[in-house]
Amino acid sequence: MNFRLNEEQLALQKVARDFARRELTALAQELEQSAEPPPRALLERYAQLGFLGINVPEALGGVGLGNLEALLVIEEFAKVSSAVAFPVFESCVGPVKAIERFAAASLAERVVPAVCRGESIVAVAMSEPDAGSALTDLSTRARIDGDIVRLNGTKRWCSGGGHADGYVVYCRLSDEPGARGIGAVYVEKETAGLSFGPQESLMGFRGVPSADLFFDHVELPLDHIVVPAGGFKKLMEAFDLERCGNATMALGQASGALAEVLDYVQERRQFGKPIVEFQAVQIKLAEMAMRVEAARLLIHRAACNAEEGLPSVGDSSIAKCFANEIAREVTGHAVQLMGAYGYSKEFPMERRLRDAWGWGIAGGAVDIQKVNIASALVGRRFDQRR
Repeated sequence: MNFRLNEEQLALQKVARDFARRELTALAQELEQSAEPPPRALLERYAQLGFLGINVPEALGGVGLGNLEALLVIEEFAKVSSAVAFPVFESCVGPVKAIERFAAASLAERVVPAVCRGESIVAVAMSEPDAGSALTDLSTRARIDGDIVRLNGTKRWCSGGGHADGYVVYCRLSDEPGARGIGAVYVEKETAGLSFGPQESLMGFRGVPSADLFFDHVELPLDHIVVPAGGFKKLMEAFDLERCGNATMALGQASGALAEVLDYVQERRQFGKPIVEFQAVQIKLAEMAMRVEAARLLIHRAACNAEEGLPSVGDSSIAKCFANEIAREVTGHAVQLMGAYGYSKEFPMERRLRDAWGWGIAGGAVDIQKVNIASALVGRRFDQRR
């Protein structure tokens, strides 16, 4: 058991950190003000520098590194902002991994390399108006009719909605009840019958577009079935990695807040001395640091335990739940330590606090993660309907 990053991982982490601080800080503020996603030209630059598809096999256009390396880069970008980190997140731990691992080769070979080149963005469409935490209640339906798949339904709270070039859509592919009837299909943005609702105005996540998706008699080829009916477990296995990515995005808000407030308390003077000289400030910094370090270790444990595969539901849920909760706590303490400067929109700290709350809702709320953890502990799923 080794808790140290190797030389290659440290070098990758430094390259990502230096690039993010140097080239993305000003952009993050622009995206916060405009609520626009990062420009497509930036994705191409990410691709040129090897920041997209970090853990995707080289045969599919990726860098061919592991999950841990991908999470190291995501954290460094997330320290700057959720918006600038989101394309990296989507290319490494999002629905692209489901396509890579489970889709037909014809689909994977067309979609995944384009994402790694920065030419395409893929989002996941899971939640519906009546199916969020109770995901197996989803009603979006795909029917196989000869060599055509016909899709109808509505998706809600889709990060990337209206902006992404393609969507991995969770849907009911058979009449089997519950999870047994659920699979997923891939739908390209320009497909006839797909339309979008207006862009959501959220508390945070500015620069991460979100909109409803409407499927009205959408027709797809058979090889656009990512996972057939009965493959819900496979989808959740891929989603366990996305949980680790979500946890890392939350961690980035916390670790970024800690770094920023650490500089602030050494510069800010009150009562004739830097406020870091006050014991109350020292204790708060120590508490924040303990939570950040613990969250990072839990995330890295989940990634390392998965080796070259996908994390377990227990490891990923513990990492996500803890990181989500401490991110809210740490960013809140940072706002308080910075006082009016932390509360002002002229500085990024209040944005970190708003985004930290969002990661504890996205990808499965913290309480659902606790149910997952309990299920892993006792070795069985709990039926929430009885």
